[in-house]
Amino acid sequence: MKTKAAILWERNTPWSVEEIELDPPKYGEVLVKLAASGMCHSDEHLVTGDMQGITPDPPLIGGHEGAGVVMEIGEGVTSLEVGDHVVFGFVPACGRCPSCATGHSNLCDLGAMVASGKQMDGTARHHAADGTDLALGVGLGTFAHHTVVNEASCVKIGKEFPMDKACLLGCGVLTGWGSAVYSAEVKPGDTVAVVGVGGIGMNAVQGAKLAGAKVIAAIDPVEFKREKAMEFGATHTHASVEEALGALETTTYNRGFDKVIMCISVGDGDVLGQAFWLGGKRSRTVVTNIHRPSEQSIAIPATFLSVFEKQIVGSLFGGCNFRKDIPYMLELYSMGKLDLDNLVTTTYPLEGINQGYADMNSGKNIRGVLVYD
Repeated sequence: MKTKAAILWERNTPWSVEEIELDPPKYGEVLVKLAASGMCHSDEHLVTGDMQGITPDPPLIGGHEGAGVVMEIGEGVTSLEVGDHVVFGFVPACGRCPSCATGHSNLCDLGAMVASGKQMDGTARHHAADGTDLALGVGLGTFAHHTVVNEASCVKIGKEFPMDKACLLGCGVLTGWGSAVYSAEVKPGDTVAVVGVGGIGMNAVQGAKLAGAKVIAAIDPVEFKREKAMEFGATHTHASVEEALGALETTTYNRGFDKVIMCISVGDGDVLGQAFWLGGKRSRTVVTNIHRPSEQSIAIPATFLSVFEKQIVGSLFGGCNFRKDIPYMLELYSMGKLDLDNLVTTTYPLEGINQGYADMNSGKNIRGVLVYD
């Protein structure tokens, strides 16, 4: 079938919205008509090449925060039917590998296929008008009106949920919320610093609030984001890590934060080293933001890992199990305990994708969302 998609033909060029040819689903795959796609910073990394080596090279279709309706199922699909509403998880979950079997589906072995940009069988379903095979940013390709994905990347949701909000659960909400609740293990009465409060960090603020943190300091140079963070549960805001360090007496009685969650756009070893000092004794620093694969060191004095028992913990997808946590997050949303509505700053048609990323880069959006007819 023919459909429209946003293609990245070369690094550091605009997304090109074009007609593509989409093959029908094969074994274990489904065809989904997308209703909406979040515009995550990770897809900007595809443009800049910040994640080169762990993501496919252009030409590719981006997008991984997607929600839509199943239009066709391939042979062997057992968990979905035509007409089901689904949200994608950007790391597929087979349910059988050692990571999945031990409750860590965010580290599923199928995630290795993400770097190839192909389907699980190593072939492509998405093709440009001239026949060129198109890779998928993380195996999903939600910057399109239709896509074909593996059943392992889908979770069924109730049809009552608005898909322009539910799509955000495929990455940003779970990643941020889980970074606070699962990876940082925020407890009632903890003091928490969130460094960077965009689409990921804002949900770390929400997670810390729901977990019972008494102090949540949102650190971001953009005033608009700091103001929004207060609406989502922050108790203090700072324009920089340096400013936050100067306010430790006010926020933590000079003890340092119990939990520090890194959610900046592109990880930097020097910034991480500076933020490390925000944490007090037995603090935990969670690294959620992506660092460039070429970065080989971080500026942290290792002695404090032992003498103060400080911890540094990595977090992928917030440590979430998306098959359990996406329905759980929707329950929280329906109860008014999780705010999805105000995460969406602006919506755009597919043709507005470049404007959406320009708005993100200029600090105008918490999350932009592509909405399709």
